[in-house]
Amino acid sequence: MSKSNFDNNQNYFNFIDNKTIPLVFVHGVGLDHKMWNSQIKSFLNFSTLTYDLLGHGKTNFEKENVTLDDFSNQLLSILNFLKIEKINLVGFSLGSLIALDFASKFDKKINSLTLIGTTYKRTDEQRKMVIDRYNQAKLNKPISKQALKRWFSDKYLNEHPETYDEFMQILNKNPNDHKNFLKSYNLFANHVDDIEKIKKINCRTLVMTGSNDPGSTPLMSKELSNDLANARFIEIPDGKHLCSIECADIVNKNINKFIEN
Repeated sequence: MSKSNFDNNQNYFNFIDNKTIPLVFVHGVGLDHKMWNSQIKSFLNFSTLTYDLLGHGKTNFEKENVTLDDFSNQLLSILNFLKIEKINLVGFSLGSLIALDFASKFDKKINSLTLIGTTYKRTDEQRKMVIDRYNQAKLNKPISKQALKRWFSDKYLNEHPETYDEFMQILNKNPNDHKNFLKSYNLFANHVDDIEKIKKINCRTLVMTGSNDPGSTPLMSKELSNDLANARFIEIPDGKHLCSIECADIVNKNINKFIEN
């Protein structure tokens, strides 16, 4: 049974109920629930839940600033609306930071946690680079082509022009969507890891990143995996930031094996 709808707080979601513990996918900044299409097509035997983060896609957001508390409460609202008690939570980039925050607060709801392309323990230089990109976006300077270069290999974009066009369309936003995008980008750019909170997360966790991801590096993911109480790390060969799309087969295989085991 497939259900696309809004919960009581007007959060847009798409839920496919196959009577299993659902995989819940949390997208990255500036994207929407459709970034997970490759996963939804692969996990046909599982229940799956995708949704649009606050201020993204079909979910509106009116507050001046957004916090991780807002995002975790949004996910809790959708789960309560659907009466879902237990989840396999999968986050990407900003979605991974949300997933970590959610797991630290609502551990009884977590069956497993998968984190893809997560920033962790940024150096001062790495933080400066992200904040510089945020400031460019704030000045309405075009960042879409830069983003796609970080997210996908040149080879993949050359072979999949439809993906290039799709993501350019997603990233080039109207003024209101751009304003909401900046709220989340600001949160992401200035995020400071709460390492002690992370060390208290006990659920089974899989940490993955692409070997060529320039912003969420393998070293970051290895350190995150080491600091989590019950985690393992997998590096996706030749993957960049959006390895969940470019290297979908291997990413999906690893998620499936992790959940099944």
